[in-house]
Amino acid sequence: MSDRVSISISNGVADVRMNRPDKRNALDGAMFSALAEAGEHVRTEAGVRAVVLSGAGASFCAGLDFSSFQSMAGGATASDAADDGAAGNPGAMKAGRITHLGQQVAWVWQEVPVPVIAAVHGHALGGGIQIALGADIRIVHPDTKLSVREIHWGLVPDMTGTQVLAGLVRPDIAKELTFTARVFSGREAFELGLATRLSDTPLDDALAMAHEIAGRSPGAVRGAKELFNRIVNHGAAEQFAHERRVIGSLIGSPNQIEAVMANFENRIPNFHDV
Repeated sequence: MSDRVSISISNGVADVRMNRPDKRNALDGAMFSALAEAGEHVRTEAGVRAVVLSGAGASFCAGLDFSSFQSMAGGATASDAADDGAAGNPGAMKAGRITHLGQQVAWVWQEVPVPVIAAVHGHALGGGIQIALGADIRIVHPDTKLSVREIHWGLVPDMTGTQVLAGLVRPDIAKELTFTARVFSGREAFELGLATRLSDTPLDDALAMAHEIAGRSPGAVRGAKELFNRIVNHGAAEQFAHERRVIGSLIGSPNQIEAVMANFENRIPNFHDV
């Protein structure tokens, strides 16, 4: 298992932590691979009855590694930018999956047959918020900064975010958060329905909830998650394919490169109509 993500299991609870605190757990190729592997590990580990997903250090996950956007400014694709040669390419597909690797780091928590609780603090931006939305339950610090950030960089949510966001909030709210890419607080996330519960100590409360769930009948808990997921995840495979199609048309396009360049140069972007 990569040192990008740590896993400890105690009394039926798997404590999964992104472990790149110096970069606010930003997503590079190694982190993409490690998260997918961690999800697959707890999905198949005997005796796991609940999972807590969190980030070490000051933030849950600040989104795509900043160096990836710097590479995009030079014309590289997101997959090129995040693939450091020794780690996973987020655009890579595996046979039999409905997701590429970038989508899988969020979707794998829905494939885990037991409840997954995200403990969210600091920042959950872009890919970070999409990973949090992939959990079944989100316990969020009130001061957390969250954003569906992709349009800020000339992209769209492509890590299952469109599917899960549309299932949690009204369509107009999902569109407003996406179109504006604005940063909002954990308090507003709770008001909108994106946070299950607010907490000043989200990790402690997530672990406490996980241990409570682990004390319930495991077959009944797994069965309940399966039944809810049959409803809320309907149509996921088709939607994920559309995410890949749309972002594929944007990555490396003149307007997407201009969005990145304008951000780095601290100027107003000059976009061309399409």
